[in-house]
Amino acid sequence: MTTNFSLAGRKALVTGAARGIGAGIAKALADAGAAVMIGDVLAELSRDTAQTLSAGGATVRFTPLDVTSDDSWSAAVAATVSEFGGFDILVNNAGIEISALVTEVKADDLRRMFDVNVVGTLLGMKHALREMRPGGSAGKGGSVLNISSVAATIAFPAISGYSASKSAVDRATRIAAVESGKLGYGVRVNCLYPGLVPTDMGMKLAADIVACGLAATIEEAVGDVIGQTPLGRLGEVTDMADAAVFMCSDAARFITGIGLPVDGGMGT
Repeated sequence: MTTNFSLAGRKALVTGAARGIGAGIAKALADAGAAVMIGDVLAELSRDTAQTLSAGGATVRFTPLDVTSDDSWSAAVAATVSEFGGFDILVNNAGIEISALVTEVKADDLRRMFDVNVVGTLLGMKHALREMRPGGSAGKGGSVLNISSVAATIAFPAISGYSASKSAVDRATRIAAVESGKLGYGVRVNCLYPGLVPTDMGMKLAADIVACGLAATIEEAVGDVIGQTPLGRLGEVTDMADAAVFMCSDAARFITGIGLPVDGGMGT
């Protein structure tokens, strides 16, 4: 039965989808009926992920994508349109996190985070809006979903640079949504604020908290996060993936320019 949550016939590009939350989102979109292109710099792992997801009957492909490169974005979007015959969902998931106390931040680390998390997201929106708007190569409107973070809404120690970059993603999302609406692009633009998920990236943060002297053990660091979360647990990849499907579906057809917390109440 077709529902408003179905993505049948949709064509999606998900960045940073070789593993972790991105791979979970790619799977959920495919399970909901979308054809999904994985865009990532991790070519071998991305191919493995695409093959695994395709084995269940889904349409999942891989294209190389360095989100910091305009030319790479042009090629990845062109590959998506060529492979699937359209493009109407972009999930800007690619991101990096480098922990440091404010007294220890390094300029190169900050630049790298902003290059991937902010520049990468803005370039993604640029190319998606150009192709999805009337006159573009896809031209049927669509949905852009940027992955921000609960770090954009709370003051959590050791991630000042990351928090700043994810706050920038939130602001850019809202501006793009207003521009898209006012200019008649037919593209909704939103973001998610995921809470801590025990992926490789999430557990590295816990280890970094210990290294910064803010917790004695990884277990204590994780326990502190759980203690700040009203639902009393860490997030799961499927929590984020299901929210992504909702935001990209017609069930969210009158939602644009928002940040949706998927954080168990941590940012409340």
